[in-house]
Amino acid sequence: MFARIRIVGVLLVLILLCCDRQASWANDDNPLRVGFGKRDITPQAPTPMWGYGARHALLSQGTLTPLYAKAIVVQSEEGKVAMVGLDIGRGPTRQMMEKIRAEILEKAGIENVLISGSHSHHGPVIELIDREGFGKGTYDDAVAYAEKLPDLIIEAILEADKTAQPATIGVGTRELTLNRNRHTKRNPKARDPLLSVVRFDDAQSGKPLAVLVNFAAHPVMTKGEVLKFSADYPGFMQDKVEAEMETNCVFIQGAAGDLSPNPTDDFREPKLFGEELARNVIEVAGEIESKPLKRNTIVGRVDQFRFKSRIDFSDPLVLVGYSAAFFPELIVNFIEEAKEGHQAELNTVLLGRQIALVGGSGEFFCNHAVRLRERSYVDHTLFFGYCNGHNLYFPTIEAVSEGGYGADAAVSPVEIGAGERMMNRALINIYEMAGRMNAQAK
Repeated sequence: MFARIRIVGVLLVLILLCCDRQASWANDDNPLRVGFGKRDITPQAPTPMWGYGARHALLSQGTLTPLYAKAIVVQSEEGKVAMVGLDIGRGPTRQMMEKIRAEILEKAGIENVLISGSHSHHGPVIELIDREGFGKGTYDDAVAYAEKLPDLIIEAILEADKTAQPATIGVGTRELTLNRNRHTKRNPKARDPLLSVVRFDDAQSGKPLAVLVNFAAHPVMTKGEVLKFSADYPGFMQDKVEAEMETNCVFIQGAAGDLSPNPTDDFREPKLFGEELARNVIEVAGEIESKPLKRNTIVGRVDQFRFKSRIDFSDPLVLVGYSAAFFPELIVNFIEEAKEGHQAELNTVLLGRQIALVGGSGEFFCNHAVRLRERSYVDHTLFFGYCNGHNLYFPTIEAVSEGGYGADAAVSPVEIGAGERMMNRALINIYEMAGRMNAQAK
């Protein structure tokens, strides 16, 4: 009889321990875990620079400010997500994403990843590959850099996953006048004024573990003729936030396809502009009340699209024209991917049914993000541009009707309405993952 009592007692202890473990994820003291990782991704050899066609294949001549990959990994009992900001012009190539996804899933069980380029026009070209005519033999240093970049991003993500600790989360927003529409002549001009700040805090001490900043404006404040690597204004913003808040700061570019910085005479240089943005970030971050998620869930979906092209890339004259505007090796890599249509990627992640993260693989015009946010009906919706790839511009339908740079087929070869289709899909994903729409209602 006493033996049976002991067995029952052991079973009760095991049950209680199991319940405690489950509760450790669900109670207010430990709702989720958050970690941060960082790697320097500045090229160490001269490479072609990304962003301005007029440079063609001119090689870099040093560094103004270092370039980084910064990762935040959020873990819950039901999923993980990695959010990565890169101080370069675009998200990783399709081949890079395949490698990154496979390794972080195998080594850390991370199912969801959003990797966004800040869109700095003073970063390196990353598209050149180890193939004759596509980079090999002419730009071997750039090819070597492109092969190393995914490993550095993976290292940053795995470091963030390994260092994750109990955390709380809070989001704050503020409307700013620091960007302007550079495309339309129609009034009122479309604009996304919203600065979103996500603060992740140590669940025990309340000190910030990391701050994520989401804002939309082209990082083009460094002069184009300067052939040196620079993170432009987002780099200076992150530096100031990190110094004053004694934490880690990650910048994620928004839907900046038609938005440029809107400086005043007081902050026309990239450092001053970045520090003005940082001042707002610090103020917003200080007003945030960080809390556990209401539901301890992280769910995500990846949608792949293949859009028709408005440009006939099989026409030899098209290759000649684009090659003259940029340089041949870059263009053949682009056409190789685009010759059977433009394969775009959409990522939708929902944190606790409260915070939606939507990433699109290109330069989305701002109204895509504004309209998605208006329709999503969650507490906060953040749009990540230049995310997990790059398909040039995604103008709105009305922007295409107006024409101009960013809306014309030459730099926006995806079929008209492609951006709207992707945002509608994101909206459906959010509703379904939030339990507001049955999957059969598609």
